[in-house]
Amino acid sequence: MDARADLSTPFLPSPGAPPVEWRVAPGLTAYPDAIAFMEARAAAIRDAGAAECVWLVEHPPLYTAGTSADAADLLQPDRFPVFATGRGGEYTYHGPGQRVAYAMLDLKRRREDVRAFVAALEEWIIRALAAFAVRGERREDRVGVWVVRRDRPPLPDGGPAEDKIAAIGIRLRRWVSFHGIAVNVEPDLSHFSGIVPCGIAGHGVTSLVDLGLPVTMADLDEALIVAFAGVFGPAKRA
Repeated sequence: MDARADLSTPFLPSPGAPPVEWRVAPGLTAYPDAIAFMEARAAAIRDAGAAECVWLVEHPPLYTAGTSADAADLLQPDRFPVFATGRGGEYTYHGPGQRVAYAMLDLKRRREDVRAFVAALEEWIIRALAAFAVRGERREDRVGVWVVRRDRPPLPDGGPAEDKIAAIGIRLRRWVSFHGIAVNVEPDLSHFSGIVPCGIAGHGVTSLVDLGLPVTMADLDEALIVAFAGVFGPAKRA
C-alpha cells in the first residue's frame, strides 16, 4: 500500500478548535484575488487563532506553475494567462466547470505530517467521488486521483489506461496549509492540451461528465462537505 495512504492517525482537529468554515464563491474568481484571500486567511489562522477555512471557487481559464514546473511543459504559453505560484507541483489548468477547493487548515491543530496530509486530501477526493459510484485511486508515484479507463486499450507496457480526475497542490506556511485540490466536473478538457498536466505524460484527463455522469457543481459540493467530515471533521457552512 502507498505509504502516503496511512490514515491510522486521523486529521481531526484538537479539542476546542473552532469549526472549519465552509465557503462557496459565486461566479468566477480571479486567481490573484484567490491568492490574496488565502494569504490573509492563513496568516489569521496562525497569528490570530482564526477558524480554519475551506473555500470552493471556479476560475476563468488559466494555467498555474508550481515550484517544480518545467518550462518545457508549458506547450502553449500564449493560450491562457499563466501564474507562477508557491504551491508544490508543476503546471496545472483551472477553468469553468472545475471545482477548486482551497484548504486553509492548521496542521498544528491536527497532525504535523506533510505526506500524510497529502494522503488525507486524496482520501477526501476519493470518498467524494464514491458518492457518484466513481472509483478514484491513488498512485504512489503520482500525486492526485486517477480513474481506470477500461473502455480504452491498455498502455504499451500492458497497464490499464488511466485518466486524472483530480489534482492536488499545497503549500504550508508555519504549518498552515493553503492551495488545495481541483476536481473536474465539466471543464473543457481540450484546455489541458496547452500543458503537460502536473508534468505527467502518457495519461489523459477526465471529468465526471466525461465519464457519462450528469453531475452538477452543486452535487459535487455536497459530496465534498460530507466526505470532508469523515477525514478532517465537520465543517460549518458560511
